[in-house]
Amino acid sequence: MQFGIFTVSDITQDPTTGRTPSEAERIKAVLTIAQKAEEVGLDVFALGEHHNPPFFSSSPTTTLAWIAANTSTLQLSTSTTLITTNDPVKIAEDYAMLQHLADGRVDLMMGRGNTGPVYPWFGQDIRNGIELAVENYALLRRLWTEDVVNWEGRFRTPLQGFTSTPRPLDGVPPFVWHGSIRSPQIAEQAAYYGDGFFHNHIFWPPEHTQRMVEFYRRRYEHYGHGSADQAIVGLGGQVFMRKRSQDAVDEFRPYFDNAPVYGHGPSLEDFSTQTPLTVGSPQQVIERTLGFRDYVGDYQRQLFLIDHAGLPLKTVLEQLDLLGEEVVPVLRKEFAALKPAHVPDAPTHASRVAAAGGAKDSTVHAPADDVTGQAREEVEA
Repeated sequence: MQFGIFTVSDITQDPTTGRTPSEAERIKAVLTIAQKAEEVGLDVFALGEHHNPPFFSSSPTTTLAWIAANTSTLQLSTSTTLITTNDPVKIAEDYAMLQHLADGRVDLMMGRGNTGPVYPWFGQDIRNGIELAVENYALLRRLWTEDVVNWEGRFRTPLQGFTSTPRPLDGVPPFVWHGSIRSPQIAEQAAYYGDGFFHNHIFWPPEHTQRMVEFYRRRYEHYGHGSADQAIVGLGGQVFMRKRSQDAVDEFRPYFDNAPVYGHGPSLEDFSTQTPLTVGSPQQVIERTLGFRDYVGDYQRQLFLIDHAGLPLKTVLEQLDLLGEEVVPVLRKEFAALKPAHVPDAPTHASRVAAAGGAKDSTVHAPADDVTGQAREEVEA
């Protein structure tokens, strides 16, 4: 099972000091956090995509490429890649390039995002959100698996004889997770292709998460990819820890009470009861996280949100120390002991290459002129 962290890239005022970090500070902080995640033994770092304040992460591949160059084992992912408003051609190119730069340590999570105005900013209509997700992803898969694509759809100009470059590393595209909080159509899409399904698992009660994951598992089996319990599932989670649980509650309360998303609403205690938010000791986080299996079954990836709501970098790094030293080692052991042998591990580049029969050079060479791509007869004419 993979363990890691994800960030939504918010720039939020610290309610205890009144100070708001600059974009530059927050960007550099995320780089430090990712490196620290590898240092403490976590498996995955995932970064969101937003195109509006108060977020900074408009270009996840740029940030992840820097992290790839400064880490050696960390799996790099996105906590949302906007399949609805990004051009599938650009997604295909950008993430194949990142895949090469990171030596395969890349996967990505497709999602529609949570910012309605992003659609017109990129020339789309939010009322077409599901249709865009379906059509764009179908094209993306073809761009990664077919050397030459001829395509015509509803939402972008046709493609004629198009080759996306670079081709996927070793001939194997990055693994894709489909992220959704409430849309069964996205769970259906993940199941149809045999991809992973990631549930945010932060703002909703366990019963809702259970229904979404069970639906995905049933449809995964329906499409013939394996038994329902072999479907590839990821969960989010949100934690804040101190050695003493009351210290964690006292320290986190002002951040919770003023957080842009859920501040000035339910109390910390009520929210912690109604959702998977866990604020307390490392042992409480262990027990709560192990309980996720009771309602989603065996799953492959657990990511924690720890750097939001204005928490200072020093505090986030302390959270990572607790995760790496006290929480994740126990979770690894316990989840491994519970997982049946027929339930697969999280896909990696190496496992996908092996399943494909080995690596291959997927470079597509121009038929004549390697600079212009023109065929010889076109040049002579």
